Amino acid sequence: MPHAIQMPAPGFQALILCGPGVSLNTFTSNAEEFPKALVPVANRPMIWYPLDWCYRMGKHVLTDLVQDIHLITPPSSAKAIEAALSQNPHLTSLPAPSADILAPEGLTQTSGTAALLRLPEVQSVISGDFLVLPCDLICEMAGESLFEAWMIQQGGLGGASLGSHDYRGPIMGIGGEKGGRRGGLGVWFETKSEGSVKGEETDFVITTPLKPSVVLPPDGSLRSHISRLVYSTTTDTLKDVMEDKKSFPIRHGLIRKHGRIRILTTYRDAHIYLFPLWVLDMVKKNDAMDSISEDLVGWWAKAGWQDGLADKLGLRQVFEDVEDKEGEHDSHHSGLAEEDMDIGSLSTTWTSDLIPKPRKEQPSSFASRGSTPVPSSVHPPIENQKLTVPPILAYIQPSTPSAHLIRRVDTAAILLYVSLHLAKLESIDEVGRASSSPFAHAHKIAYQGGIAQRSIVTKADCLLAENVTVEEKSVIKESVIGANCHIKSGARLTRCVLMDGVVVGERCQLTGCILGRRVQVGRESVLKDCEVQEGNVVADETDAKGEKFMVFEGLDEDVDKSLDGGGDDGGSDMAGGDDDALER
Repeated sequence: MPHAIQMPAPGFQALILCGPGVSLNTFTSNAEEFPKALVPVANRPMIWYPLDWCYRMGKHVLTDLVQDIHLITPPSSAKAIEAALSQNPHLTSLPAPSADILAPEGLTQTSGTAALLRLPEVQSVISGDFLVLPCDLICEMAGESLFEAWMIQQGGLGGASLGSHDYRGPIMGIGGEKGGRRGGLGVWFETKSEGSVKGEETDFVITTPLKPSVVLPPDGSLRSHISRLVYSTTTDTLKDVMEDKKSFPIRHGLIRKHGRIRILTTYRDAHIYLFPLWVLDMVKKNDAMDSISEDLVGWWAKAGWQDGLADKLGLRQVFEDVEDKEGEHDSHHSGLAEEDMDIGSLSTTWTSDLIPKPRKEQPSSFASRGSTPVPSSVHPPIENQKLTVPPILAYIQPSTPSAHLIRRVDTAAILLYVSLHLAKLESIDEVGRASSSPFAHAHKIAYQGGIAQRSIVTKADCLLAENVTVEEKSVIKESVIGANCHIKSGARLTRCVLMDGVVVGERCQLTGCILGRRVQVGRESVLKDCEVQEGNVVADETDAKGEKFMVFEGLDEDVDKSLDGGGDDGGSDMAGGDDDALER
């Protein structure tokens, strides 16, 4: 009986990008103390969700798919995130080993997502295929299903399992992390389905179907919804282009290459990317790449059909460097050369596309015993050969009522929707851990003793954290209440999110509001669709709708300076500054 071949773990490295949270500035104005990654979503820090998604992948496979997790953040936010990882009970309860924090010196709150991949500190920690996630990702979909689809189509098992027909890299290598010119995979989700949020950002995406496999994917596989990405940009960018060109510019090369395309206008990039290692070299060679979604992925998708773009991006040199590195030393340290092992031959499935096509017979000289130089017309120079670009694939989530929740919580409206959606999940003590959602809490009401008898809390759609006090005659419906909050008598809360330490005064009426940490709302106030910055005090009997309650630091100093000797010009400048601050 032949010896079994042990497949090493893919060893993916996860990069979770912890950005500034500009669109959540009501709650992230002080990024040094409270960065976006720590904004609570259904009473858990936002960063808990992508971390949990990575850790959950190790529970259902023989080996952990993600072995190293790096949280990339500007240095100004590093201390706050580090403290949360060691103190917050939700983060400390995650499995070991814990994620490490990477705070490159050159990274600022305004750095682009692709630009940070060029930083030396980031380049030094990535040694294989890697996963990129945003810190605001909420994803119910099982991560191992996505990895399985990528590995079958492009990665470590592509050769033995009917991988992409366009793949022209080395024949199957052992493992998955350094196998050569493999493609990537991204995720896009529907924004206009059930639970759509008004004003949510969308992307303009064009895909083309992959060649059908001989063996149909099993039920539940994501492979049925994976296609090749050929164009991707944000809807806002598309509008700017159309306004400038007075039409939608589409190249003939796209139609010649792909006669069948699908155009999507209501989907959004989830910023979940599976990248091969060579992508780092491509980013390093192109300083103009600032955004992963628009520049890196967008240009990569177009390079597959737009003549000359791949060479402009330096991909020919990138792939030559990859092949040179693999030739110098065994990339898998197994003692077996890739050309001597074709794992496709060990499979019972059809792998004819991976068998190298026989070369044409070369002309020979009958008059000479020595070899004759081959004319350049037979073997053209490498730089004149057409470059085959590995595809960037797209998982387009189907728009069905049973589809898993995938959202990016980067606006207040989405924060409210997702928090209230998660609050409706049945708790672990109600249905058991095996039947509960991965996002379910142990209890819907963590401290039952804090709820007065003559009060109403709809348990089915509410979530109350530890040490919450609800006084008599209060009514709470479809809301999320953070730890140490105090709801005084007669208050009514409907579809609200309260962060830790909030105090709501007597007989207040709050509807569709988000209150930051340690906010105090004065008695008999009526607020609808409002946002209140942390530490803010709302005066008694305030009546407001759709407003943001924020404190702008530095305005008092500006007023003092203008009064001391700023003159008319100084006064007008100050007024303009106030208006700009309020607009932001």
